[in-house]
Formats: sequence, C-alpha cells, structure tokens
Amino acid sequence: MKSIVAALAVVGLAAAAPVAAQAQPKAKAAAAYKAPRGPDGKHPDLNGVWQAMNSANWDIEPHAARAALQMRPGPYNPVPAKAVVALGAVGAVPGGLGIVEGGEIPYTADAKKQRDANREDYLNLDPEVKCYLPGVPRANYMHLPFQIFQSEKSMIVAYEYAGAVRNILFTDPGPAPVDSWMGQSVATWDGDTLVVKVTGMNDRTWFDRAGNFHSDQMTVEERWTPTGPGTIRYEATITDPATFTKPWKMSFNLYKRVGEDARLNQFKCVEFVEELMYGDLRKEPLK
Repeated sequence: MKSIVAALAVVGLAAAAPVAAQAQPKAKAAAAYKAPRGPDGKHPDLNGVWQAMNSANWDIEPHAARAALQMRPGPYNPVPAKAVVALGAVGAVPGGLGIVEGGEIPYTADAKKQRDANREDYLNLDPEVKCYLPGVPRANYMHLPFQIFQSEKSMIVAYEYAGAVRNILFTDPGPAPVDSWMGQSVATWDGDTLVVKVTGMNDRTWFDRAGNFHSDQMTVEERWTPTGPGTIRYEATITDPATFTKPWKMSFNLYKRVGEDARLNQFKCVEFVEELMYGDLRKEPLK
C-alpha cells in the first residue's frame, strides 16, 4: 500500500511540474506587461469603462450560496426573512470565493459582534438599500461598471451606481476638511502602478451586503496595476485600528468593457427609494 501511495505521489509531482513550468512564464509575462502610455506619454493609459466580475458585493469573504441575505428561524432550519421571502430565488445569495486575502477579515471581538448584528438586520442597515454612496473600496466591485477619465494632469472615476464620483488628486492638499462618503483620494505612481491613498471617509458605508463594516478611522491604500490589454489587478489594503486587529488586504481583477458596452448608463437610485424612506409620510400612506 505504501509503495502505491509513493508511486502516485511521484506521478502527481511529475504531472504538476509541466503546469508549474507553464505558470511561471505566464506570471512573468503578466509582470512584464507594458501597457499603452496615457495622455502624459509616461504612465499607463487607464481610460475606459471597467467592471469587476465577482460576487464580492454580496460578501467579500468566501461564502456558499444561501437562500437570502437576511434569515429568520424556521421549524427545522433558518428561512428567508418575511420581508424578502416573496423574492424567492431572485433574493438568494450566489456563492463566491471571496476577495479577502487569507479568507477572513481580522475583526476585533466587539467589531465581529457588530458585524453579526448588521447581518441580522441587513434590510434596515445596509446603506446600499437606501441608495447611499458606496464608499471605497466597495464602489469598485459593485454590480455596475465605472469609468476612468485620465488626462495629462488629472483623473476622475465616475461610477454608474448613484452617480458617485471620485476626483483623484496628484497634489496632496493635506487632511480632508470633512469626512464624506467617498473620502479624499490622493495618488502617486509607482512605476506602472497607480497608488491611491483614500482618507476622510465616514463610518456609514459597508464593504458588502453581508454586514462587513469599518469605522471613520479607516484608511485605504489602493493599487491599480495593468496586467493585460483589458485587465487591471486591483488591490486595497485596509487599516482601521478601531475595527480590525491588523491591516488586511483584498485583491481581484477588473475587466475593460469594449464595443457598444463601453459606456455608463444612468442609475441615480435616490428616486427609487423614496417610497421606502418617505412613504409613511404620505397624508394617506399606501397599503
């Protein structure tokens, strides 16, 4: 029996060797990719409409598919909350590998309890439900695309969701004068990687629909690296000592839209939630 196991191990190693050998050139090729130069003639051209293709907006940690974001106790197993049960499969959560490096967010004990409480009352607490601005980094992996406008001296990121906009500053103006939903973004170039430090964010945004959250002490360092003709490797290091025991990192790919798909539609959702937020103020509320 031992000899059989040993033989299988040798075969496995032999089979893996060509795969590893192939992977190394591919990794080197990605690292050596030279993106077309942008308007300044020096740095990569990031112009275009980009979109993530993952389920991170549902939950940035690895997760299995489940019946709904908000559940309630059932006679045998948890069932969808009453407010979403009629959605059926439309309200279900698709599974995902997650984008958190290492798999698990390093919450403090108290913060993890708050995360769990957020999940239990998701419908009332998730800012996305009320069309509040998504914040950074969440805006970059929502289900809608965004567009980068890069000129010789400036850069703007426009998001389809709620018409959110980020002005990427290349001259540091100092601390943000006030906390905001999208924060203040100050950028530098590290070779072909755009490095953006985001500060001055309020504590009202979440990372996803699964209750993962942060405090107003959070800072985010983004790294945007072109890795192919239509891909950007996005990385974000999250630092927030009030919520996490140590800095942690997320990473995923962004893909460039082409053809007639390379445009933003309008999704200004404030008017879509007027009934949810203010319907009870009608002289005769709807039943």
